[in-house]
Amino acid sequence: MHIATSVTTPSTAGHHDADELLDAAVAASRVLVAAAARSLTSVAEDVTLAQYRLLTELAARGPRRLNDLAGALEVNRSTTTRMCERLVRKGLVHRRRVRADRRGVVVSLSSLGDGLVCEVTHRRRAEVAATIQRMPAAQRQAALSSLRAFAQAAGEAHRRDGPLGWDLDR
Repeated sequence: MHIATSVTTPSTAGHHDADELLDAAVAASRVLVAAAARSLTSVAEDVTLAQYRLLTELAARGPRRLNDLAGALEVNRSTTTRMCERLVRKGLVHRRRVRADRRGVVVSLSSLGDGLVCEVTHRRRAEVAATIQRMPAAQRQAALSSLRAFAQAAGEAHRRDGPLGWDLDR
């Protein structure tokens, strides 16, 4: 009878650590996506996560040309156009033609859309805060350092006012 044994060498240990880190990051992302989905559903059941992502892009960066918005969302222009049409019908965004370019369209957040983004953000922050409070206090500083490093590696600057730059305390 042969029993397989595992020998950890420096090169396999690094690979194992990387796998564990990846698994932990994916698990954390599931928790955060679920919190985002629950916070959105509790405020606006008929707004999809993709539509909400468009709203947060407008909240973060202000009115955008339709082409620029599609690029920021990394979707094609026709997808962005359809999402905007639905959001216009819901009263969450406004569209207007650019005078200098008759084909150009600028999309902006309505006051209703701004209120939705603020409320969803508030609820998501409350849910994530509750999860953080359940963490052992001794591990919170390490989590802070790790999450900042992760966000920086992804190109996201650390800001107190939120990842996309809008004031979350409104």
